[in-house]
Amino acid sequence: MARFVFKLDPVLEQRRREEREQMRKVAELERERLAIEDEIRSCRRAMDQERSDLRDLLGAGQRVDLRGARMQASVSLREMSRAQRAVLRLAGVHKQLIGARTALLEASKRRKSVEMLRDRRRAQWADELSRREDRELDDMSVMRSRREAS
Repeated sequence: MARFVFKLDPVLEQRRREEREQMRKVAELERERLAIEDEIRSCRRAMDQERSDLRDLLGAGQRVDLRGARMQASVSLREMSRAQRAVLRLAGVHKQLIGARTALLEASKRRKSVEMLRDRRRAQWADELSRREDRELDDMSVMRSRREAS
């Protein structure tokens, strides 16, 4: 039985590899984005806790420990600085992620275009095969009718 052979299979496979590579890049950037967002949330919780501790320290109604209050404020500022750096990194990752998603979309389009070409060629091949089979059946019918007529 005849078998369809798509001559551009190596091209299709290359396009699939490119798409998988772009998917990997997007996934890697997504993981990085999630890690940075977790870091920002962690900084936010730490800053909230430090503010709460400082409020408790200053509003205790007892003698105020200025040295401890200064240390609490310093820790809170350090966490704020860490959070700001993380936000800047997050902005960079978002920009990279947009580029990676665009590249993934382009890779998908290129793969799909080759797949559509393969599907069209397969349909043409199947039509041609069907026409050939029909011609052969017609030829066989004509030969049989000639034999029966003679």
